[in-house]
Amino acid sequence: MAVRPITVLGDDVLRQRAKRVPQVDASIQRLVEDMIDTMRDASGVGLAAPQVGVSLRVVIIAIPEEEVTVLINPQIVKRSGERKVTEGCLSVPGYWAEVTRSASVTAKGHDLQGRQVRIKAKDDLLAQALEHEIDHINGVLYIDHLESLDELRKTALEPEEEGSAEL
Repeated sequence: MAVRPITVLGDDVLRQRAKRVPQVDASIQRLVEDMIDTMRDASGVGLAAPQVGVSLRVVIIAIPEEEVTVLINPQIVKRSGERKVTEGCLSVPGYWAEVTRSASVTAKGHDLQGRQVRIKAKDDLLAQALEHEIDHINGVLYIDHLESLDELRKTALEPEEEGSAEL
């Protein structure tokens, strides 16, 4: 297990449609373990494989007080409604914006044992994270949902943190 560098805006891998995982094997399990370590180290809620430089359809989501959700080859099969949410991204450090996301999201994929799973979420952080992370494996960033980059807001740093990199 290791903390991997997080790719940032400008890195080509973030704009590519990630490749399907043909089989869940030891290399995928190692990737997921590294992604979990990396996400926790960066205090994130979710992470997609392209964010650690790997163009594979693998995402993880860690909702506080819940187990980490791992989805291999996920896709959104149903969405409905709209809501405005505040969103940031580890690959676009130092910024946030208000974006429109679906109110209700159903996604399917496979878990680390290769079993098919279906996840339903409504009006919560999980619904938002499912869309955000699945966007990543499709080469889409949250900033693509903005009408203008002028909508981006800089994250405020505490005075003692000025000059430090934001996660």
